[in-house]
Amino acid sequence: MYITYLLLAVTILVSIKAFSDLAFRDKLLLNPHAVIHGNQSYRVFTHAFIHGDVMHLTFNMFALYLFAVQVTPDTPGNHAHYSLEPELISRYGPKGYLYFGALYLGGILFSTMWSLYKHRNNPYYNSLGASGAISAVIFAYILLNPMDKMGVFPFPPIIPAFIFGPLLLVFEYFLAKRGGTGIAHDAHLAGALFGVIFITILDYRILLEFLRNFT
Repeated sequence: MYITYLLLAVTILVSIKAFSDLAFRDKLLLNPHAVIHGNQSYRVFTHAFIHGDVMHLTFNMFALYLFAVQVTPDTPGNHAHYSLEPELISRYGPKGYLYFGALYLGGILFSTMWSLYKHRNNPYYNSLGASGAISAVIFAYILLNPMDKMGVFPFPPIIPAFIFGPLLLVFEYFLAKRGGTGIAHDAHLAGALFGVIFITILDYRILLEFLRNFT
């Protein structure tokens, strides 16, 4: 039993309740003003367990399942391997469960830091969704599987992960700079950075091996 399945279950159930109970949803939103000035620090974590609509929830939960626990079979150019949580368990034994949980919760926390600072005096700013934590999971996965093929739906996965990851960061950066998308791209960037930092702290040789792909 993986922690990922618990995260999926809790997030889906809480999000479904929030769809029909707006008062419940509003209590869980990330509102930096309420966190900083209203002593509601719990919002830093609870916002990651609610989503804006069914599509938002479906996309995030599918991405979490895909990169956290799905087994990738043998395909041309790709060897069979496990996704992130079983990979951490394989490397570190029972501590792998703890490391995955710490990665996910740390990704939630780290991905809120910029919003908390930038919008601390804006009582009207709210955000929600698990994208920051999932970004941490995805980039931890990329670091461990740099030669895996990735892509953007509906196009086939043909780009090596060590190239796709940096391209995705550049794309997110320019969207964050431009603004107006209604998406917290800064949370995606911060989550990705946390994923890289976390895996590097576990074993700096993983980062060195990843960087060798560029030489």
